Amino acid sequence: MSDTDNPPTPENPPGPPSAPAPIRIPPPAAEQALQPAEPLGPDDFPGEVEMSLVEHLEELRGRVLRSLLAVVLAAAGCLALVRPLVRLLEVPAHGIRFLQLAPGEFLFVSLKVAGYAGLSLALPWVLYESLAFVLPGLTRRERRLVAPAVAGSAVLFAAGLAFAWWALVPAALRFLVSYGADVVEPLWSIERYLDFVLLLMVATALAFQLPVLQLLLAALGVVSAPTMLRAWRWVVLVAALAGAVLTPSTDPVTMLLLTGAITALYLVGVALAALAGGLRPAQA
Repeated sequence: MSDTDNPPTPENPPGPPSAPAPIRIPPPAAEQALQPAEPLGPDDFPGEVEMSLVEHLEELRGRVLRSLLAVVLAAAGCLALVRPLVRLLEVPAHGIRFLQLAPGEFLFVSLKVAGYAGLSLALPWVLYESLAFVLPGLTRRERRLVAPAVAGSAVLFAAGLAFAWWALVPAALRFLVSYGADVVEPLWSIERYLDFVLLLMVATALAFQLPVLQLLLAALGVVSAPTMLRAWRWVVLVAALAGAVLTPSTDPVTMLLLTGAITALYLVGVALAALAGGLRPAQA
C-alpha cells in the first residue's frame, strides 16, 4: 500500500522524510591490494618491542658498527691471502703480462681486492643485522616473505658472480685481446685489469637481484605479473642501457651478454611474481 492510500490524519501524523541510502564508493584496486583483509592486532606483530626514538637510534648505531666490524675483520683476513686471490683473478687473462706502472700500485690493488672479498664474505652477517633491526616491526605475513627473499638474494648474488666469472669476463677479455692483437702487444696494468674484473662481477651480482625485487613487489600487491609482462619492451631497452652503464668496458660482447641476462632474469621474475600473486590471500 502506498502513502497516497493512507493519507495523514490527526491519528496518523506525517513522519519525517526518510534519508536516502548512502552511496559507497569502493577504493581503487591498488589501495584494496594494500589494505589488510582484517584490522591488524597485537598478535600480527609477534616481535614488536616498545622503544623510544633514541633507543631505536642506539640500536641502529650498534648494528651498523657490528656490520662494519665484520667487514673490516673479513677484509683483514682476505688481505693476508691477497696474493692467491690476485692470482685467481688473473686466470681469465691467459698469456697476458701484468705490470706495476707506479710505486705502490700493487699495495693499493691488494687493499681493493681484500675490501671487495671482505664485503662479499661479511654480507651474510650484514643481512642478519639488517633483518634483526627491521623484523620486530613486520607483520606475520611480511615475515614469511623475508626468508625466501633473503635466501633468493644470496643465491642470485652468488649466481651473478659465477656468471660474470665464467661468461662475461672471459668473453670480454677474448674480444679485447683479439681486437688489435696484430698491431699492439697486450701489456696491462694490474690495477686497471682488476678494476675491470671486480666492477664487472659486482655489477652483475647486483643486476641478478632483479627477480627478488619483482617477487617482493608482487607479494605486497604493488605491481602484478601481467603489468610486468606488458612492459617487456621497456625492460629490453632499460636492460640494454644497464648493460652499457654497468660494464666497465665498451665492448659489445659484454654488453649483449649482460643485456640478455637481465632480460632473462626479468622474465624469471615475472614468473615468480605470478606465483606470488596466486598465493597472496584475497583481500576483503
